[in-house]
Amino acid sequence: MAPAAEPLVVVPDDFPSVFEGTPAHERLKKLGETRVYTARGADDEAELIRRIDGARAIVNIRAHARFTDAVFAACRHVKLVSIWGTGTDNVDLDAAGRRGVTVCNTPGVNAFAVAEHTLALMLAAARKIPRIDREMREGAWPREMLTQLLGKTLGVFGTGKIGMRVAELGRAFGMEVRTWNARGGTAAAKDAILRVADVVSLHLRLAPDTRAFLSRREFALMKRTTILVNTGRGALVERDALLDALTHGKVTAAGLDVFHDEPLKPGDPLLALPNVVLSPHNAGQTPEVIRDGLLRAVENVENFLAGRPTDVVVAPVR
Repeated sequence: MAPAAEPLVVVPDDFPSVFEGTPAHERLKKLGETRVYTARGADDEAELIRRIDGARAIVNIRAHARFTDAVFAACRHVKLVSIWGTGTDNVDLDAAGRRGVTVCNTPGVNAFAVAEHTLALMLAAARKIPRIDREMREGAWPREMLTQLLGKTLGVFGTGKIGMRVAELGRAFGMEVRTWNARGGTAAAKDAILRVADVVSLHLRLAPDTRAFLSRREFALMKRTTILVNTGRGALVERDALLDALTHGKVTAAGLDVFHDEPLKPGDPLLALPNVVLSPHNAGQTPEVIRDGLLRAVENVENFLAGRPTDVVVAPVR
């Protein structure tokens, strides 16, 4: 009897590259034939199909590679998509299940790093640090009122590992913390938190029921002194409503690590707003998170091939 063919594992979207040549890459190569693409192109559906055609397992690095029903239909050998990170909004989960594909992710690996970044954005917005720093470098000596977090109310939407760590850090600053969970939280409870929160921090998974979680309606409930921090997904907030709220003082400031368009295009209105602190979707970009997350994504491939899948988000529909 001929030996079984080695499984083909493809990393179609290592751009910008964080995977190639790492310990995780070396570990993955031990599983069989491995192919890593470090050039951009996985955001094109036809090119993504070309790259993963014939593969049994995929390690998904970047959210710009979108695994649609058409992709799964064209690549029938694919049985696993192992995502580096928590978000799964770039994968059609229903289609994956129907087409016999298991999807797993790496929850919690980046929780502490993202929570720290959330607090950094919160403080930077509250203390106006980027603007003050810029004005001082231009020769000014700005002396204006800043926001103190002690005694303020922090509304945390999303109670996974990141959200709960943010809640813990908020309490350490002396904030009153109120949390809301998409699975059990009611619309009334959501509105009640929005009405009293001095800081609103978003840590929800992007799904059909959380898309545009904050719209014009929700911004109308908030205090004008509210600071919004979003390290979840850009589409959790309705874009036009966000721009309107920041431009017309319906909230006082925002700290944003995620956006509707990534990277931001030149001339994006957010770039011109002085009350917004921006970072390029890099809240979890620490050496520790990258190392541990990539190894976890490869471990999920190992476990799947051994018949004991882990960190499963979606299993095949039988």
